[in-house]
Amino acid sequence: MTRIVAGSVKGRVLKVPTKGTRPTSERVREALFSRLDHMGVLQGARVLDLYAGSGALGLEAASRGASKVELVEKAPGAAKVILENIRATRLPAQCRMASVVSFLAGHSGQTLEGDIDLVLIDPPYDVGEDELAQVLKLLGPWLTRDALVVVERSTRSPEPNWPDFLVLEDERRWGETAAWFAGPPLGSEEALPLEAKVEERDAGGDEADESEAERAKEEHA
Repeated sequence: MTRIVAGSVKGRVLKVPTKGTRPTSERVREALFSRLDHMGVLQGARVLDLYAGSGALGLEAASRGASKVELVEKAPGAAKVILENIRATRLPAQCRMASVVSFLAGHSGQTLEGDIDLVLIDPPYDVGEDELAQVLKLLGPWLTRDALVVVERSTRSPEPNWPDFLVLEDERRWGETAAWFAGPPLGSEEALPLEAKVEERDAGGDEADESEAERAKEEHA
């Protein structure tokens, strides 16, 4: 049995797909979300739950205060279960029936100029390292500059191959489950896209030129 651990619909039982998914145990979910609560990333967060399965991770986030959750799942049976769980809990969540790669690829824009604060990734066993690396790279335009990405896998799996705009912040292990927490590099200069950095430098140069010109006028006055 899978239940919401805490929050506005604490204890609500969730349906689970009969096959093809790897549900996160209640104990691991409790440990994971205790960590996220401690990090202060849940209240008002806009969340993506990728490879959503039953939707337990995303709905747990919504129960604990996330303002908007999108659950992405390509299996029709699992997507149907997610919709039933959303209706039963009445939480602020939407189900997108699509492959994770195609869903993410459908959004373009500047890296770290998106509106997603938290991404939860708990892929099934048949998702390999190459696909996971592709998914992480495609997250670029979805994320805010202080977003957090959580990847949950078996402890036998290697650490994910992070793209340049994500750095590992923490790693936790609970039994046979490992969770990696990553976010953009600290410092606004590192998080700014290249175009923004150039504009910022140009603006600074213009200000310096104007100040120099004003000083020259004062000296000749």
